[in-house]
Amino acid sequence: MARTQRPETEARTKRPSPKSFVKPALRTSPPSWFDDGPAPEPHHRRLGFRTVWISDTHLGTKGCNAEMLLDFLQSIECETLFLVGDIIDGWQLRKGWYWPARHNDIVRCILKQARNGTRVIYVPGNHDEAFRDYVGLDFGGVELLAETIHVTADGRRLLILHGDQFDGVVMYAKWLAFLGDHAYTLLLKGNVVVNRVRRMFNLPYWSLAAHLKKKVKNAVAFISDFEEVVARAAAERGADGVVCGHIHSAEIRQFGDVTYYNDGDWVESCTALVEHGDGRMEIIDWAAHKRAATLDQIAQTAKAACLHVPA
Repeated sequence: MARTQRPETEARTKRPSPKSFVKPALRTSPPSWFDDGPAPEPHHRRLGFRTVWISDTHLGTKGCNAEMLLDFLQSIECETLFLVGDIIDGWQLRKGWYWPARHNDIVRCILKQARNGTRVIYVPGNHDEAFRDYVGLDFGGVELLAETIHVTADGRRLLILHGDQFDGVVMYAKWLAFLGDHAYTLLLKGNVVVNRVRRMFNLPYWSLAAHLKKKVKNAVAFISDFEEVVARAAAERGADGVVCGHIHSAEIRQFGDVTYYNDGDWVESCTALVEHGDGRMEIIDWAAHKRAATLDQIAQTAKAACLHVPA
């Protein structure tokens, strides 16, 4: 297959040397967006990966599952962390300011990882398109790139981009995209209410938005078409695979010689894409992971209680 075009910048795979951490002095003024002060640390062993991809966190919106995202970021360590667009939702922030403390903690956690040796690469999407004006620059150890190539441990070349450039609605009917965004925002607000009620009954997280999306035939057809178009573009650029976000649908699919990866989102499914040390790729469903961990803890507690019951 002819390789007609390659992105100009290729992501390095060698881990940078760790940097020392100096605890900043205490202060009384509120922290800024990009304050790299210390974030809360987890009380469990971290999961180690070679590479992690997350996208569509939509910080600055009520739909962002900030608690779960922060828990995930504090539970992992990796050589390279890719932020694959729509990390900060500029569309919503222009409508009205919403930035709770947990969203600031997430930014601080990412900056702390960058400072401690993780290579952090930010590929802006359509909701944070303002950052595309700063592609090529470095902010607090976070590199901004329009797109890039990542070489896996087993030698495969993966094209990394957000994916909105392959969405005809976003590219050619932006007014319709903003209208759809408004409807989607209302749906996510409903998602928050549903899960608030579920927590009252001690039920696990469940995404109303993701459930409805799977039930709508047109949405399913759009996702399938999008995946095929992105995979074809990766093949034309001579890549072995492509990693993107944008459509909030985590997936691993094979299209001919090209593997399509979508890392999902953190407003519906709470998913990430990870690369293990041997190059094996996997989608992590953090909500399912937390449910399994909770059930395991309950089982261990029950087992311990049974062992201590007197005969």
